[in-house]
Amino acid sequence: MKKLTDKVALVTGAGRGIGKAIAERFAKEGAYVICISRTAVNCQQVAEGIRQQGNKAEAFAVDVSSKNSVYDIANQILSRYEAIDILVNNAGITCDKLFVRMKDEDWEQVLLTNLFSTFYVCKSFIQPMVQKRWGRVINISSVAGITGNAGQVNYAAAKAGLLGFTKSLAKELAGRNITVNAIAPGFVTTDMTQGLNETILEQAKTCIPLRRFGLPDEVAAMAVFLASDEANYITGQVMRVDGGMVM
Repeated sequence: MKKLTDKVALVTGAGRGIGKAIAERFAKEGAYVICISRTAVNCQQVAEGIRQQGNKAEAFAVDVSSKNSVYDIANQILSRYEAIDILVNNAGITCDKLFVRMKDEDWEQVLLTNLFSTFYVCKSFIQPMVQKRWGRVINISSVAGITGNAGQVNYAAAKAGLLGFTKSLAKELAGRNITVNAIAPGFVTTDMTQGLNETILEQAKTCIPLRRFGLPDEVAAMAVFLASDEANYITGQVMRVDGGMVM
């Protein structure tokens, strides 16, 4: 029995990495997936791959750091669907620098893409969920938002902000049968981590009890669980998928 049959799911940052894995897993579980990515070719390729597997998906190129772009595409989507059932805020970027070298634009762009975008997307799609009295919101944070990380003041601040956002929104929406949870991945093998040099990668593994990086599909499995009926009584939680890195 598929866990997400006939649900409409929207995933931001679906063009690669964790977002791509979540979109693909949702589709396999029976959801109709709307893939959102800043780069058109990436989200279109993901949606096409899903369709080639006999599942359902479509793609839209959107810069989620732009509130007007988000609001415009939301109007298009909601003209076709009663509501989005499952909303995954995954879009994110890094611009790592020590604080004393960080420029205003490094701070602003990371906060806009990783935190403000979640507000814009939720603002666009929550009201139809409220009217339907059912919904799932899943925000992809990071263990950096729990522990902090040198060289990532902007990224850690945005990811920590997502946790406060998640817990507060969960309290507001619980009475409408809408759950809001966050996933905090540790080191996961994606384009972001593959850009690090080998020495840093090996040092990072020593901080992980399981002694390896996670896979995007392992994060996606948690997203499927939180989106399913099995998680009906879970809201306002931060689910760490980090190999035991934070205990």
